[in-house]
Amino acid sequence: MSSERELTLYRNGSVYSTADPLASAMLVDGGTVAWVGSEEAAASIAGPTVRTVDLDGAVVTPGFVDSHVHVSDTGLALRSLDLSTVRSATELLDAVARAASATSGTVLGHGWDESGWAERALPGAMELERAAAGRKVLLTRVDVHSALVSPSLAAAAGLDGVGGQRADGWDGGPLASRAALAAARAASRPSSPLEIQALQRAALERAASRGYVALVEQAAPQIAGLDDLRLLLGGRGADDGAALPQVMAYWGQLVGSADEARTVLDSLGVPVLGLAGDLNIDGSIGSHSALLTADYADAPGLRGTAYLDAEQVGRHLAACSELRVQGGFHVIGDGALGIALEGLRRADELAGASAVRAAGHRLEHAEMASREAIAELAAHAVAVSAQPLFEAAWGGSDGLYAERLGARHEGMNPFGSYAAAGVPLCFGSDAPVCDQDPWASVAACLNHSTPSERISARAAFIGHTRAGWRTMRHSDPLMGQLVPGAPASFAIWEVDELMVQVADERVQAWSTDPRARTPLLPALDTENPPRCLATVHRGTSLYSAGGFAADLLS
Repeated sequence: MSSERELTLYRNGSVYSTADPLASAMLVDGGTVAWVGSEEAAASIAGPTVRTVDLDGAVVTPGFVDSHVHVSDTGLALRSLDLSTVRSATELLDAVARAASATSGTVLGHGWDESGWAERALPGAMELERAAAGRKVLLTRVDVHSALVSPSLAAAAGLDGVGGQRADGWDGGPLASRAALAAARAASRPSSPLEIQALQRAALERAASRGYVALVEQAAPQIAGLDDLRLLLGGRGADDGAALPQVMAYWGQLVGSADEARTVLDSLGVPVLGLAGDLNIDGSIGSHSALLTADYADAPGLRGTAYLDAEQVGRHLAACSELRVQGGFHVIGDGALGIALEGLRRADELAGASAVRAAGHRLEHAEMASREAIAELAAHAVAVSAQPLFEAAWGGSDGLYAERLGARHEGMNPFGSYAAAGVPLCFGSDAPVCDQDPWASVAACLNHSTPSERISARAAFIGHTRAGWRTMRHSDPLMGQLVPGAPASFAIWEVDELMVQVADERVQAWSTDPRARTPLLPALDTENPPRCLATVHRGTSLYSAGGFAADLLS
């Protein structure tokens, strides 16, 4: 679908633009924003040579960027058994039995979370086998850091002896060994390129329907592998003429020198943003594998798992710094962040502090950060890619974090502290861990369980849009904005109300006063959440809801 089109005027709505905070219209020339302004001025632009789209009160915003996603796994989750609503081992087994009777092949499920069950006991492997009538079963936990597997799948994956797990008659708990989990997932994934591309297309089409114009894939050898990445970046499914959100990627492979980094990058066969992303220093809090500096509150004597040490981290970051490419790691616990910070200091010694700063390294998640740690991240110009829906799902005094960590849960996901210290901050979903629901993610920033860590709707929105482009060091500084000369990458939303929201409880939370000269965003405390009507990237339609400009730029 070509973006070389006639002038298109969007009018009779609201346009989120810093060029004109009160704009109600926007003119697009091909793939570029040509003008934003008032309805009165739009009337003088309209004419027989200008195609007009009546917004009918809808709001136009820059398109969202999901800064942390796993595309194929999201597509796989969409077609797998949804276990997010099961509340006991019995319910889980019943769901497996129903799926086994209704489908053929391996029973795949995703999303169970025992932290919300009244009885926390998990079903054993043989129980899964019986429920599935002997079929292979793989059920990933919501955080995808552990899984329940049947003995038949474990045997097919060759898990006997891998990570200390035995396939023969194994009737243990969740599979948490990284090697064993990776083997089990590999044994249950589609192997046909067409099947993989179909999963990717399903995930990307859904993202477009949620207002996303771009996704940042966090690829790694132990997740979906290199072949998957090549399919994702090189060609996504049957060419039926439909456009899809743009995908950029990081590759999470550890290196020890600049030469090794160059060799790895050259061998990939597809361009990546850097050697970063889900290169794990630790695991997850839900699976008790996030590395802590003190014991888990609900598991005395356990402090999680360190997959890398500071020397490895330092050499990796130094290598990336020498090549002027981004490096980074998956970091959850405060112990893992300590390793990352020590690694940054080591990288300073090896490559020089200025080179480390200039590379623009990033950390994924970084949920447990002290004030001192945040200051050190800011000093190294390290960006944090965070997931607000983690806080919404597991934060608060009665949430999973409080159960696992006790009082340490307070102040987790310190968005306000990061912003105040000048740490570059962008947001993502980590789909399939959390749903791609950008406005719910914005709301999670506003409603943080620790009031001092809340940020405004505008700051949260920028973190989900413009900051996503900036933290991946995109060459166009206008990406994520709707101003003249910027790429025409936007989403159109049906909303109940537009307002300006702040995060400070001491002042009025909402304002519609036009004198504020602040672009308006959808109110997020209304009965109906914003509904995506259309998504456009660089002038090309990615999605159009039924009944709204069905031929939008087609």
